[in-house]
Formats: sequence, C-alpha cells, structure tokens
Amino acid sequence: MPGFFFSHNNMTELNGKEDCKLAKGKVHKKKQKAFGADLKSYLKCMVPHIESGIKTSSSRNVMLSAEEVIQWSQSLEKLLASQSGQGVFREFLKSEFSEENMEFWLACEDYKKTKSDHLHGKAERIYEEFVQSDAIKQINIDYQMREATAKKAQDPTHTSFDEAQKTVYILMERDSYPRFLKSKSYLNLLNQLQTSTSK
Repeated sequence: MPGFFFSHNNMTELNGKEDCKLAKGKVHKKKQKAFGADLKSYLKCMVPHIESGIKTSSSRNVMLSAEEVIQWSQSLEKLLASQSGQGVFREFLKSEFSEENMEFWLACEDYKKTKSDHLHGKAERIYEEFVQSDAIKQINIDYQMREATAKKAQDPTHTSFDEAQKTVYILMERDSYPRFLKSKSYLNLLNQLQTSTSK
C-alpha cells in the first residue's frame, strides 16, 4: 500500500474541487492503489495548511502535527477524537473495504446529539443503512444484537444504538486499529511530519 505523500510536485498537481469530491466519497469504489492519492486529497480538504506544515514547522497555521499523529497511536479513542484522525482512519478502512464500521460509529455519535422530535427518522435511516440483514453497509454484529437493535430502533431513544456502537468500536479497536498503526500509510505520514519538524 503506498504512503500518504509522494513528492511535493505531485501534491501541487492535485486539483482542489475534484480532490475534495474524491475525499468526500462521491466517486465510487477505488482500487487500493489509489489509497495514497485519495488520502492526500482528503488531507488537503480537511487540513488546508498541510503543505506548509510539512515544509515549515514554524508556521502558525500548521493544523496536523507529528505530536497529534503520535497521539493517535495511544488509543482508538484519541484517534477518533481528532477530526483529521477520523479522516485518515476512514481512508484506511476504505482500503480494507470496512469503512461501514467507521460510518456507523459516526452516525451513532451524530444520532446521540439529535433532538428528540427527529430521533425516529434518524433511527430508521441508521437501521436501514447499517443494521438490517440486507443493509447496503451492513455492520458485523450477531443475530441477537441485530434483533435487539431493531426493536430499540422502532421506539427510539438516544441510547437505541449504544450496544451495537460499542460492539463495532471494540471490533475496530481489536482488529482494524492495530493494523492501521502498522500500515505504511500511517507510518509514512508520521515520518513525513517528524522529518519536517526536525528541519
């Protein structure tokens, strides 16, 4: 799997609007080879000053630092607490065809902040997209949890998806997250930022 960054020339060849479209997932299934390019595009959209951050560590506009990227390795919780971390991890999950876990987790986080009068509609959407047995982005939970979640979604409260969300979180924590930390993409990003900091 290629790393996040190639040469500075390649970075400048990226086309802003098209890359943001790629980054926001509007272009369907990508080949794994495109992972590095997609991630660069994503980071340019999410972190506008990434190039200046890599070139000069003294810039006040640096939004992604080596320290932040190191913190991602302390726990999945710290990775998900970072907006940039969410984006980078999501791109990694896409390369493993398991981004539905992250999307479900984020949908649940959003759901918890929903006003009570909108719970029913959001619960229905989350159930149809991620939980039901023929869902397009079906998450990996067992039959009992799927049934229990279905019942809770019919009479929704702010905690309707908590158990399923916890299960998916543990799955990411034990499975995808350790692989992410060992991946060339993560290590290359960290190395790139550390190298620029030491210059």
